[in-house]
Amino acid sequence: MGGKAASMAVARGSAAIFQGLRHVCNKNSPKFPSLACTGFPSGHQRCQYASTQGLDLEEERPQFPGSTKAEFTLNMDFHLPEGAPGIPVYRVMDGEGRILKSSEDPQLSKDTVLEMYRKMVMLSTMDGILYNAQRQGRISFYMTNYGEEGTHIGSAAALDPRDMAFGQYREAGVFLWRGYTLDDFMNQCFSNDLDYNKGRAFPVNFGSKEHNFATYSSPLATQMPHAAGAAYALKRAGTGLCVVCYFGDGAASEGDAHAAFNFAATLDCPVIFFCRNNGYAISTPTTEQYRGDGIASRGSGYGMATIRVDGNDTFAVYNVTKAAREMCVTENRPVLIEAMTYRIGDHSTSDDSSAYRTRDEVNHYRGNSPITRLQRYLINQGWWDTEQEADYREKAKQQVMEAFRVGEVRKKPPLSDLLTDVYDTMEPHLAKQTQHMLDHIQQNKEQYPTTDIFTEEK
Repeated sequence: MGGKAASMAVARGSAAIFQGLRHVCNKNSPKFPSLACTGFPSGHQRCQYASTQGLDLEEERPQFPGSTKAEFTLNMDFHLPEGAPGIPVYRVMDGEGRILKSSEDPQLSKDTVLEMYRKMVMLSTMDGILYNAQRQGRISFYMTNYGEEGTHIGSAAALDPRDMAFGQYREAGVFLWRGYTLDDFMNQCFSNDLDYNKGRAFPVNFGSKEHNFATYSSPLATQMPHAAGAAYALKRAGTGLCVVCYFGDGAASEGDAHAAFNFAATLDCPVIFFCRNNGYAISTPTTEQYRGDGIASRGSGYGMATIRVDGNDTFAVYNVTKAAREMCVTENRPVLIEAMTYRIGDHSTSDDSSAYRTRDEVNHYRGNSPITRLQRYLINQGWWDTEQEADYREKAKQQVMEAFRVGEVRKKPPLSDLLTDVYDTMEPHLAKQTQHMLDHIQQNKEQYPTTDIFTEEK
């Protein structure tokens, strides 16, 4: 670089550096009338204020693009997490089902609250039957939702059914609220010919285009960047809808969670990140997962509106989800909800939680389950009694068992479904594989008791 060009570059750089001081070093400054500035950049060589040790920290602010809210300080204070106050947990009802503050009562109708309660009981009943079915070898895998029913139903009831939902794998109650039937659950768990997934996913990987719920993907947190992207698309389309993304405290430790939070915040995406903090990531307790104040403490770092809620309080979950949705669709911004709850059941049928937690611990939380709390509310209101409870639980059991019996005996999807829905038309290499499969089955008919699984249309 030539001498003249270099001098010009230095001058431009000096101008940029000193631009932030122009408002404090001018000859009309009321605080520093004697410290006159004759101009910049060269004038700053004679500016007494710019070279003074005693800068006025109220007037001079950091001019760094990486932080827009910071102020200068002369105190070297580290921000220690243990010194920060804990984020409060919002609730509406106490453990006995009593409304604690009338202004926070969502004022839901009797029919709505009863429907919420019945859905929660139905979900718990289905969990018990399918869990036992796996133990009997009738399905290969299952995950119960015990203890987290309030996070499902409370949030689902507050959303528009057209809002796109992305889940992790423990949100069956959201499906149930949106109209996913017991038959739909059984068809998926038995991987029969009516399964939306065409038998391609193992049990509990639910999904339904009709119910605006993307199919689960077993690896943790993969749904989170997808949710941010879907929300960005809804924003650009001007639909007035939002996205809800459910995930667990364990998934929040994945890199995809960071990517999703950051994309959603920087792109102003209307998405609700709904964390079910149930205390465990399979067998790893939260005390070994993170050192900060849960998941909610991360929200402000990403620039997201954040709230923590009692996940066992169905009304509190309803209120925060409703408010979060309003914020998303009117302001085009992401919201993080951390629902504090407890996973009463094993992580899955492949887990034995007695190896890492005590029975007393589980029983303690069982007595404060969302079903128990909402039941107490209903009884306090005079809307429910023990006789109705017994009658409905028996009815729920019969309905689940009937769907179970029907789903179990249905035929399996055609094997040709293994090779479809990837390409618009079947590629030559897939056609060749299909023929090899059919030849194999014909040569080993004794190993395949039926033939309609690959030749008969559904």
